[in-house]
Amino acid sequence: MAMAETLGVSEGPRGPARPLPAAEAPFDAVGLARLLLRGTRSGALATVDGESMPFASLVTIATDADGTPLMLLSRLSAHTRNLLADPRCSLLFSQGGKGDPLAHPRLTVVGRAAQTGETRARERFLARHPKAKLYADFPDFAFFALAPEAGHLNGGFAKAATLTPSELLLDLAGREAIVAGEAGAVAHMNADHADALALYAAAAGENGASWRLSGLDPEGMDLMAGDRTARVLYPEPVADMGGLRRSLAAMAAQARSGAEPAADGGPAGDSTRA
Repeated sequence: MAMAETLGVSEGPRGPARPLPAAEAPFDAVGLARLLLRGTRSGALATVDGESMPFASLVTIATDADGTPLMLLSRLSAHTRNLLADPRCSLLFSQGGKGDPLAHPRLTVVGRAAQTGETRARERFLARHPKAKLYADFPDFAFFALAPEAGHLNGGFAKAATLTPSELLLDLAGREAIVAGEAGAVAHMNADHADALALYAAAAGENGASWRLSGLDPEGMDLMAGDRTARVLYPEPVADMGGLRRSLAAMAAQARSGAEPAADGGPAGDSTRA
């Protein structure tokens, strides 16, 4: 196997190497991309201004149940005016870390952003960014959803892949019960099961207390402790609230016993994949 193939790039007949499609990459490109989508609270939004020039700015980010990126933007901002005139944009997700910034994974999602009045988008964004409640109802602010058309993942040195919308986002068909029951489940877990949330975070490699659940979906849950985030996967995807309860109970029991919950040999939570 050629060196380029082992590193997640393909060699064209001439010119620079190109990233492989996620399905052909020799690492879990889909899992890593979804981790970045779910775990990054702010990123660089690039829009197109009135002179067709690129314009980048910093925005806060949350995700809908399927992983669609959500933003709360002011119409007084240049990037919002740009989006209203031309919805094409991209978002850069990067959690960073110690040492060389380019040694850490980052994801660029390209698509079109549009204003959304969906109640769920509002609730999920404000759960991820509680301080935004102070200005979310100002008349110049509105929620926007970015419909992905492509993703470009750089997983670190020589680890690159391209992703389709279906690889970036969850398919919610047949899992509507989880979406409908999310708010109640989140409130219940935060009110009555703080100890279990701490166990879930520890299983994902994040220690400490004061973890709160900001959202959950058929694949996993999103935890917060101040500015820290943790993405925790279930042993396997769930389709209804009964399956969710059983999964959460099993994860907590196994965490207390020191075992690692798994399905098909895979971990239930991980700080390097989603």
